[in-house]
Amino acid sequence: MPLLVMKFGGTSVADLARIENAAKKVRKEVERGYDVIVIVSAMSGETNKLVGYVEGTSKLYDAREYDAVVASGENVTAGLMALRLQEMGIPARSWQGWQVPIQTTAQHGSARFVDIPRANIDAKFAEGFKVAVVAGFQGVSPEGRITTLGRGGSDTTAVAFAAAFGAERCDIYTDVDGVYTTDPRVSSKARKLDKIAFEEMLELASLGAKVLQTRSVELAMRYKVRLRVLSSFEDTDETSGTLVCDEEEIMESKVVSGVAFSREEAKITLFTIEDRPGVASAIFGPLADAGVNVDMIVQNISEKDYDDAHPGAVTDMTFSCPINQVDRARKAMEDAKAAGLIGYDELIVDTDVAKVSVVGIGMRSHAGVAAKMFNALAAEGINIKVISTSEIKISVLIDRKYMELAVQALHDAFELEKA
Repeated sequence: MPLLVMKFGGTSVADLARIENAAKKVRKEVERGYDVIVIVSAMSGETNKLVGYVEGTSKLYDAREYDAVVASGENVTAGLMALRLQEMGIPARSWQGWQVPIQTTAQHGSARFVDIPRANIDAKFAEGFKVAVVAGFQGVSPEGRITTLGRGGSDTTAVAFAAAFGAERCDIYTDVDGVYTTDPRVSSKARKLDKIAFEEMLELASLGAKVLQTRSVELAMRYKVRLRVLSSFEDTDETSGTLVCDEEEIMESKVVSGVAFSREEAKITLFTIEDRPGVASAIFGPLADAGVNVDMIVQNISEKDYDDAHPGAVTDMTFSCPINQVDRARKAMEDAKAAGLIGYDELIVDTDVAKVSVVGIGMRSHAGVAAKMFNALAAEGINIKVISTSEIKISVLIDRKYMELAVQALHDAFELEKA
């Protein structure tokens, strides 16, 4: 039988009524002739409650026991979903990660997939079962302990199962009805996309779009798993939602497909660093060791270059990072200075910035995208602090108060409301 993977997030299974609604969507696919693997998250709010129990019991908790507790949320949902399907007359059973078994690394709280053997689930399908309901977000370590996969773990589980079982498609049911050209809450002109390429979705996810997690898109792109994003709360058919696929499946792409943004950005500048080979390594090595995710980087000649106080060549270094990592970044730089790895006169942090990006695979073959972007921002009086580019993306750092204006201006400039 053809196989489909369906994933339901926390809001889609938040209570018994929503679990029943999700089960009806599964039944519809079974009636179309599919065997179905359903991946479920914990009921909305349940994971946070379980984390609270752990932290309330032990501040310096054992990560292995943390995983054992937190993974139980998905187990409850899987059992309830299987029961609901059985009540509908559909042969279904639930699977916890260790029963598959979903083999992962031993990094508790952020484990990675090693293998998903098919034999146990295939055997049940051969017996006549139509649905396997699998608890997402979890697996089992080489030592036999329960592991969890970290943020986006259920999305990643769904894509991994689709790849392992050669599924026709992986449908991600969530609280939005697809991928939009930008956040509809920021621009009323935002348009739902019928299709988007893996690379574009990966960039949008990494730049702030919250529809899909980056890890799941990376896995889908690697294994060519066709993803479809749909709403759990609307009637859907085979044309609903947004298909995330190979760019060869998209007949003709617009130059820019979407505008992404992130409010939670900070800009850090180190002034008057010695300009010598290895100085960048001396800065970004300690930042990496401290777990700081550096994004945009600009190096320029310092205003103090060759002045009386600085007879040798000096430079300034600016980079951006998530705002919640500023303290870690500051400490890493202060420790590196104290250890004599780097020297700088001043470290300035600006936490009142936002990142706005335009993304599109059409940029590869079209000139003038940067000029149009910068002209649109200039027309609104928006100053650019930092710029970074890739083959299919241009990102700028601007004052946060102009973020929504910038998104709207760029959406209009590239006419993204038009199909």
